Amino acid sequence: MSTPSTATPGTATPGTATPAPAARARTRDDAATGAPAPGAPKARTASGDPAGTASAPASRVATGAPASGALAGPAGAPASGDPTGTAGAPESGDAAGAAGAPEGARPARPSRARAALRLLGSELGLTFRKPRNIAMLAVLACVPAVLGVVLRAFGGELDGEAPSLITQVAGNGLMLTFAALSLLLVMLLPLAIAVVAGDAIAGEAGGGTLRYLLTAPAGRTRLLAVKFANITVFALVATSVVAAGALITGFVLFPVGPITLLSGSTISIGEGLLRVLIVTGYTAAGLAALGAVALAVSTLTEVPIGAIAATVVAVVFSHVLGAIPQLAPAQPYFLTSWWASFDGALRDPVATDVMTQGLLVYAAYILVALSIAWARFTSRDITS
Repeated sequence: MSTPSTATPGTATPGTATPAPAARARTRDDAATGAPAPGAPKARTASGDPAGTASAPASRVATGAPASGALAGPAGAPASGDPTGTAGAPESGDAAGAAGAPEGARPARPSRARAALRLLGSELGLTFRKPRNIAMLAVLACVPAVLGVVLRAFGGELDGEAPSLITQVAGNGLMLTFAALSLLLVMLLPLAIAVVAGDAIAGEAGGGTLRYLLTAPAGRTRLLAVKFANITVFALVATSVVAAGALITGFVLFPVGPITLLSGSTISIGEGLLRVLIVTGYTAAGLAALGAVALAVSTLTEVPIGAIAATVVAVVFSHVLGAIPQLAPAQPYFLTSWWASFDGALRDPVATDVMTQGLLVYAAYILVALSIAWARFTSRDITS
């Protein structure tokens, strides 16, 4: 005969999974809260992980919140009944979910290079969508056309009175590009760069958006670098607009053929277009150096018009001081003194020594100006 087994309340005989009445009552009460009954074995999932650690109830998974009794991640508050507050595992049981937030799994953060490119794309979009900047580019495109019409109508009366670049336009339309850049470098191109660069930091501060822009994980150094990259791109676009407008006008109004350079030699049209690209790049580099100076001034004020005016005044004074013969020894240190050195591309061979020296001066201005801008911007209290 088999001996009848005895069982105390809350326990089960071997081979029997039926809990005692008291345990069943506690199990029903705990089912509402998600807490396990004392002494009851933890249920296991299909993957073998204890319930409540590897997966959350379906109703919580949908919202990303941890289940009651589950282990909470370090970014959120511990779940009720969790004495440790350690990170919980994701639904799949992967240990990488230990840093999961109550709102759900965090997406992978983009790399710094990708984040900087996204920020630069946003800056470029804002810059080229502003009606003011669009209007400036339109004016820069129209000036070569107006210059071409004037030279076409009154070119014969200017012989001997105008610079050699302008007098050569009547004989070859490609020369209009160099003449237009030489004319616009005096004021209009620097003014356009001063408007964009002077508004870069001061405009954000004056509009009250700089503080909110820095709340994003951009960093002040990265933001400053993106601002300068945006200014450089605008300088290249502005110079290219002038060159393109001059080329179109020159091809329409004037004959086009082999180009006679300032040195007296003649080159083909294809080589002439290559010289146009060289001059465009050199001019854009000079304007980028001016943009770095304007960016440094922009970090010193919250009034964008002040930064723009200060940059334009600096350009005017530089032109005036460069025209004084007694200050000839100081002329190599003026930024504007090297802007006209693009005519080195109109000689045969190309005056690479002069243009290289000009590029080094541009690089020095950029380095010094960005250093000042960085020192000021990274130590500045942002209040607006």
